[in-house]
Amino acid sequence: MINRNQIYLYIAWIVSIIATLGSLYFSEIRGFIPCELCWYQRILMYPLALILGIGTFQNDFSVKKFVLPLAFIGWCISFYHYLVQKVPGFAEITPCVNGVPCSAQYINWFGFITIPFLALTAFTMIIILMFLLKKPSERYTFNF
Repeated sequence: MINRNQIYLYIAWIVSIIATLGSLYFSEIRGFIPCELCWYQRILMYPLALILGIGTFQNDFSVKKFVLPLAFIGWCISFYHYLVQKVPGFAEITPCVNGVPCSAQYINWFGFITIPFLALTAFTMIIILMFLLKKPSERYTFNF
């Protein structure tokens, strides 16, 4: 029987796979060269696909303690990168000194959806799903 924890873990794994494949699509198929902040986001997202995949197939909900730090750091980098792209004052303090500038927007769907926004959304979803995961002993605990 499948419980909610398994579903949350499975959805988080699917989100990480889509984010990983999406970043590979943009760089390898569309030919977009990742900037420095994009590389940091990839470094944090790619292991999540592996860790969440292992946790999903082994029904190991303790992966939460490994996933949350990676996802939170990735979220912070994605949020900052999105600010660099969309808020003029942040573009001046960009860490990208070589190659593609971090303020470059390869895509800009509907005026707000950029690649860092997609990463931010994926990290947000993974964080929310990890917070929804409960330890088996916490599932039926009621405190009055």
